[in-house]
Amino acid sequence: METYTVVPGDSMWKIAVKNQVGLSELIAANPRITNPALIFPGQIINVPRINTGIRALETEVIRLVNIERARAGLPALIENWEVSRVARYKSQDFINRNYFAHNSPTYGTPFEMLRAFGILFSAAAENIARGQNSATSVMNSWMGSAGHRANILSSLYNQIGVGVARDSNRNFILDTDVHKRLRKYGTATQTRTGSRLIRSQVFYPIKL
Repeated sequence: METYTVVPGDSMWKIAVKNQVGLSELIAANPRITNPALIFPGQIINVPRINTGIRALETEVIRLVNIERARAGLPALIENWEVSRVARYKSQDFINRNYFAHNSPTYGTPFEMLRAFGILFSAAAENIARGQNSATSVMNSWMGSAGHRANILSSLYNQIGVGVARDSNRNFILDTDVHKRLRKYGTATQTRTGSRLIRSQVFYPIKL
């Protein structure tokens, strides 16, 4: 947990975006603030952070995806923190609901989940895998599968999000989304893109 000092013009939503955390997570980390719409300059806000080991694995998956894309002459994908947040929720959902499938009993299809989190897209795909013990073994598995390989090497996308959770046995569940995102607008409860749709690719959970 880190802290942030409120400056004039801040809101909880602006602080969340500035620190690349979800608004709901930021509010939950500050239970002493009874009205999140009322914060004041100089106030200290707790900012939740991702476990460093988990974050390292997320970053490594992105690096390996971009290596494969570079070999194919494709541009690198840029991480989108909001999509990584969605991926972490999906990874944790696998653990909480004890399932492993594209469709979530909590969020529905991957596409419904993205929309529910305010992410719009015009196309999407999903990769899932489990049983690997590293990001490298996950990528090897994906690249050995024609369907997964095609998703990774699509020229349609320019952003990526990766989310990891760990179960009680310390097995990793990893969820990766990549998409093309355009101009966005934000409110206190959701983030929207402009009038044009996003073209999106989604890679979803891997149990490591």
